[in-house]
Amino acid sequence: MKVLIVLTSHDTLGDTGRPTGFWLEELAAPYYRFEEAGWEITLASPKGGRPPLDPKSNEPAFQTEQTRRFEADTEATAALANTVRLDSVSAADFDTVFYPGGHGPLWDLAEDTDSIRLIETTLASGKPLALVCHAPGVLRHTVNEDGTPLVKGRNVTGFTNSEEEGVGLTDIVPFLVEDELLRLGADYTKTGDWRPYVVRDGLLITGQNPASSGPAADALIQHATQAHTVNV
Repeated sequence: MKVLIVLTSHDTLGDTGRPTGFWLEELAAPYYRFEEAGWEITLASPKGGRPPLDPKSNEPAFQTEQTRRFEADTEATAALANTVRLDSVSAADFDTVFYPGGHGPLWDLAEDTDSIRLIETTLASGKPLALVCHAPGVLRHTVNEDGTPLVKGRNVTGFTNSEEEGVGLTDIVPFLVEDELLRLGADYTKTGDWRPYVVRDGLLITGQNPASSGPAADALIQHATQAHTVNV
């Protein structure tokens, strides 16, 4: 099984001058789930090369066993330093796609035509896709074949308004994930702040926050493996 992990290339919180990027736990936890499943992992980002890490995600309070393992893993860190350009990949070359969050995706991946096409093509090809935390926000411009919003009528979750308020960025982010998904007509649900919560609707899997990234990867592995077994 081949999985594409799509990371942000955006490194600044609006016009604040403060750094952002991807959230380390949301890459590390799924990365090792996929590795232990025997999957072939490819990392991509809009600009290629090393994507920006949100430095806050590597502070002691947010480190986990998986983040420390990733930081010490020379093979993993080498792959991270050399992500392929998103415009060079094709959905046809992968069995599934996973989007970690962090605030960065709200600025670049949410507006990126290559990302939009990748998501639409992956799902249209009958392949599962998972997004966690802020990453469900990158679905904002994706559409079905009939032009309706891809998330309209679908069961989804994502970073909540109260979680955004908790990190003090409500007035800085370009849009709130919860509000945007509801605006698009999604059947958005959530659990308590910072608790793991994963929603699956057909081929689409979404996780609410960093704690949901490992469970979302587990759900993706289960679904993709079952689909692959059936197809074989």
